[in-house]
Amino acid sequence: MPASVSCSGRLIVIGILALLVALISSDTWANEVSDLQYGRLGSSVTLACRGSRRGSPVEWRVNGSSVLPRQALRLDSVLTLPNAGHAMEGNYSCHDQGGALIHAVPLRLGHPPARVNITCRLPSHFRVHCSWITQVETSLPTHYVSSYISNYNGVVTVEDCVQEAPGSPSCVINNPLMWIHKHLINVTEVNPLGVQQTIVRVDLRQLMKPDPPEEVASVGVEGHPTRLLVRWSIPGSWEPEDTYPSAFPLAFQLRYRPVGSQYWSMLYTEENTSLMIMDALAGHTHHLQVQARELFNADSQWSDWSGLIQAQPWRERLLPTVEPTDTPELIGPDHNNNINNNNTDADVSTVKSPDLQLPDGTGLALVMVLSLFAGIIVVVGLIVILLLWMRHRRRGGLSKQQLTSMVKMKSLLI
Repeated sequence: MPASVSCSGRLIVIGILALLVALISSDTWANEVSDLQYGRLGSSVTLACRGSRRGSPVEWRVNGSSVLPRQALRLDSVLTLPNAGHAMEGNYSCHDQGGALIHAVPLRLGHPPARVNITCRLPSHFRVHCSWITQVETSLPTHYVSSYISNYNGVVTVEDCVQEAPGSPSCVINNPLMWIHKHLINVTEVNPLGVQQTIVRVDLRQLMKPDPPEEVASVGVEGHPTRLLVRWSIPGSWEPEDTYPSAFPLAFQLRYRPVGSQYWSMLYTEENTSLMIMDALAGHTHHLQVQARELFNADSQWSDWSGLIQAQPWRERLLPTVEPTDTPELIGPDHNNNINNNNTDADVSTVKSPDLQLPDGTGLALVMVLSLFAGIIVVVGLIVILLLWMRHRRRGGLSKQQLTSMVKMKSLLI
């Protein structure tokens, strides 16, 4: 039973497609100028002089000249162009013996339609984009008829694939039947030489490929020189923002590397629109990109990577160097406290050398000056002491000599 249903469904689809082709063929170029004639390149093209009397000789001209292509064959009122090429295109006309115009027919040459290569993409659950490329350049005016066909439990549905512009090689399917995974995409190419139909089967689950995430940005984390916080937004084509994330959640993948490196590191998250990089290279600029995929569809494809952005982790600011001043202030940090506590009117403040805060180099110079001054004082003191000692010694020697002289004088008197 299922086989018969499937067979009948296929027959219905084939019948609908045949009907579409018949309708298109019957309507082909109905509004074109009837006298305009099209021919196939490389084939034999025959032009008839309508309105001429049967058996009456006529004169054929092309673009007003009686010089016809070499291969042209004339038989009564019929002109035949074998192996027609682009050089034979032009405005042909036939005239009677008096030169009066009997009939004019423009000739355009080209190729009949051929099959096209169809590709489709599904950036969201609400829209399918299809485009096609023709395999043969026909050189003739061409238009396309596009549609898609669904078969669900034997019920065949034919819907238009709306072309974005008349004659453009692309179309859009709005609100496709997602629960029917497989659809037929039909593109029919039509030109004055015929009709060619191309049908492809597509699986919407496998076609699902979101657009890249948008508004990707990254900032450093204060106090953490190896961290980067990366944020992004879901693709604008995915679904309305008020339905996310409950309806069709996305999974995201982040890749990053220091500038100059060839190796990417990867991070993965589900539904979230931010990630924290914990192992960034401190002090280096990094390249970052994000891609998306439908979370609950294992057959879906990853989106293309978002545009490349650069970011650098947080780095500590260096304090500016204090330049030395010409006149250092030798005031200890306890100076104000001592004045307030003692309530004295002293004019001189106590300087405590361990608490001095002097610019680099000034303290060493000051110590050297003080040491030199102290050395000079010590030397001067030693010289003064030596002079006093010598003076005292000289006085002691003189007194002893006077005492000896007095003793001698007393002995003489006795």
